[in-house]
Amino acid sequence: MSIIVTGAAGFIGANNVLALNKRGITDVIAVDNLSKAEKFKNLAECQISDYFDKREFIELVKARKIAKPEAIFHQGACSDTMEYDGHYMMNNNYRYTMELLQWAQELKIPMIYASSAATYGGSTTFVEDPANEGPLNVYGYSKLLVDQVLRQWMAKGSLTAPVIGLRYFNVYGPHEQHKGRMASVAFHQFFQYRKEGHVRLFEGCMGYGNGEQMRDFVYVEDVVNVNLHFFDKPVTGIYNCGSGRAQPFNDVALGVVNALRRNNGDATLSLEEAVEGGHIRYVPFPEKLKGKYQAFTQADLTNLRKGGCDVPMRSVEEGTAHYVDFLLNRYKNVEDDPTIAEAK
Repeated sequence: MSIIVTGAAGFIGANNVLALNKRGITDVIAVDNLSKAEKFKNLAECQISDYFDKREFIELVKARKIAKPEAIFHQGACSDTMEYDGHYMMNNNYRYTMELLQWAQELKIPMIYASSAATYGGSTTFVEDPANEGPLNVYGYSKLLVDQVLRQWMAKGSLTAPVIGLRYFNVYGPHEQHKGRMASVAFHQFFQYRKEGHVRLFEGCMGYGNGEQMRDFVYVEDVVNVNLHFFDKPVTGIYNCGSGRAQPFNDVALGVVNALRRNNGDATLSLEEAVEGGHIRYVPFPEKLKGKYQAFTQADLTNLRKGGCDVPMRSVEEGTAHYVDFLLNRYKNVEDDPTIAEAK
């Protein structure tokens, strides 16, 4: 039987498909929206057996005209935290997911879906418990509502097949080039440093110093390995999917700067040296993000480990070094910068 991957042309979805391909699995039905056609480049690197537009696909699911797959990886969603169209967000993220969940339950097949650390909002406790949840935007709520419904089904004992919700923290890594401003800090800083000789971070806010806001940055290959773990050994539940570390944005910036400097044969720098030398510069915190910004995240992995998942998670230093190597190989010349076309 085939495996369905939604959002297959996107960031995590494409990495998901590639990881299945590495296992020799090529009977993959890819679902996405190529209205912005540049995402095809991710799919072109994958081996798939069929492709459906997301709108066509969900109508076929509703009509029960799709052959039974072995499993569903539901990575597709609008992840723009600045999207204010609540009707679109709830239809695209919540209702779409529920249609797939209900179908998977009918077929009695496992489904792994993308939840988000945005469900925690301004909380400083990142344990999968309703007491810690309070999204700051409609994106976070669209993810939380799916989790809430799953909890209800679990409490009723009405599930007929495993359902796994993975709360992704700040994911970064290969194949995110199409995301524009929503691509990771590491991605943007790679191109900033190559073009300008410095990278930019937000000044201090919410009690944090310059660049000291802390997030749980998790490398995309580690995220995909967690997905594949639950594909092999599905255990129903909602799980944090992060590195388990809170590291400041300064660590990301310094990791990118030093990886590029090593590639150029230059000495690596301490944070103080990078700031003093103008390699890391701070810009004012945007007014539009005040009150809607998570200044601290750190995944508690206790539940993930109890669920049997022992996938190791890379630190920012390890992840950015690996990512910079990938980007240098992919974008050998400054003129290849995809953010140039984005700005035009």
